[in-house]
Amino acid sequence: MNVSRRKKSIIQAVSILSITTLLFGCSNPNEGADNTTDKDTLTLAWPRDIGEMNPHVYNPSQLFAQSMVYEPLVHYAEGGKLEPFLAKSWDISKDGKTYTFTLRDDVKFSDGSAFDATIVKKNFDAVIKNKALHSWLGFISKIDKTEAVDKQTFRMTLSEAYYPTIQELAVVRPVRFLGEAGFPKNGDTSKGVEEEVGTGPWVLDEYKADQYATFKVNKNYWGPMPKVKKIKVDIIPDAETRVLAFEKGDIDLIYGEGAISVDAFNQLKETKSYKTTMSEPVATRLLIMNTKKKQLADERVRQALQYGFDKKTLVEGITSGLEAPADFILPPNLPYTSKLKVEKRDFDVEKAKTLLDEAGWKLPNGKTIREKDGQPLQVEMMYDAAELFQKAMAETLQSEWANIGVDLKIVGVELPDQVQRFKDNKFDINMYSNFGAPYDPHTFVNIIGTDGFGFKEAISAYPNKTELLQDMKDVLKTTDETKRQAMYAEILPSLQDQGALVPISYLKKMAIYQSDVTNFNFAANRDESPFAQIGIK
Repeated sequence: MNVSRRKKSIIQAVSILSITTLLFGCSNPNEGADNTTDKDTLTLAWPRDIGEMNPHVYNPSQLFAQSMVYEPLVHYAEGGKLEPFLAKSWDISKDGKTYTFTLRDDVKFSDGSAFDATIVKKNFDAVIKNKALHSWLGFISKIDKTEAVDKQTFRMTLSEAYYPTIQELAVVRPVRFLGEAGFPKNGDTSKGVEEEVGTGPWVLDEYKADQYATFKVNKNYWGPMPKVKKIKVDIIPDAETRVLAFEKGDIDLIYGEGAISVDAFNQLKETKSYKTTMSEPVATRLLIMNTKKKQLADERVRQALQYGFDKKTLVEGITSGLEAPADFILPPNLPYTSKLKVEKRDFDVEKAKTLLDEAGWKLPNGKTIREKDGQPLQVEMMYDAAELFQKAMAETLQSEWANIGVDLKIVGVELPDQVQRFKDNKFDINMYSNFGAPYDPHTFVNIIGTDGFGFKEAISAYPNKTELLQDMKDVLKTTDETKRQAMYAEILPSLQDQGALVPISYLKKMAIYQSDVTNFNFAANRDESPFAQIGIK
């Protein structure tokens, strides 16, 4: 970190001296680490430990860190464009089952060993060995055979056509490539790796669990070399402490989803002393309504609930404009989603009341809650108790729906409980967000099409449910691009227009960084690190 910025940061820190004084009695989470910084080191604050650097496993390993070390065959670019990466080209058979990849011949692992078809096959086979662990990824369970045809040619054969295969090869895990030295003797990487040997631009250099991790440049990297020599990740779980460290100048960058509060982001932005940026939409916040519940089985009720709240005011008020009101169940920057024709239901209290009347939910004299057959119009909404936006949105919906005679009970639960209840179909309305790039739309329809989680209950009252479920299975198998586009243009609007899936807002990542940080850009892939060409001037 340069001297001028540190002086400026010290001056800015005076205003929070009383707060920082309270921290002096606390133990330093990076005690013993090298805290010196300069223009060759970028320091990032992250809320949790980076986890094991194993490309073939999941949590608690952090996706951004894995993507710094390990690379894919295919790169997911803006607008869903799939570009060559470790594979410089590929060919797909007419029946959509056989994929032949021509690999780059200028790639080495960080230890200098060769990247070739033999090691590609070994990585694929290690993943296939644990198919159950990776069953959420559609193409894994369909792999019938892998072949190292020659040094630079790798071939994979599926049991049936599955068009998202190339797109799924772009995800951060589990099909990225570990060098030979990283494999345990039995080849089973699900239990751990020997060394963090990848082809990526970074190599894990120093690591102290729950305190920090330092990555240095991979001197054998085949692509454009990073502009900084090191990236240091300081593990700071508390959001306020991250902001204080940033204001002091100890941190160069804070980024991600929920890494900084809206208030803190806006306050720091208003000082005009730092740089800020927002990503394109990475996912959609949705309300998922269980249409097996009597109160939600009638489409007119579901429509009334949409007419019964002011989405624009809700989103702008709660997120301070950092998220945009969503018109579609998937962000329009994802493949097959940019030209969807759906019915818009703007805020209209009288329309909402009329629809509820038509559905037989009447408002008795002297009462505030509608009734039908002696039963009140009461529904429960669950949300993630730790997610402040979800809580505020649930409270606002509770208030607004009360104005049309609906009694909304809101329940904050821990995220694992929320996921389990949704999976077990024990919900009325659930706050949910889709996976985003590079997973959607195919992962979204795959989950619904296989009756995954609570979506089975959500669309149970749809008169075209059987047809929809079949279409969602068929679209993943089609090899005809024109037909596929037409199918998505039918499937996605049908899911939305019948009211069980209600878009609320588009989630975005936010970033704030010191004024001398350059070339910060969010990756199109939601999980990819943004450090490709970041620098410090």
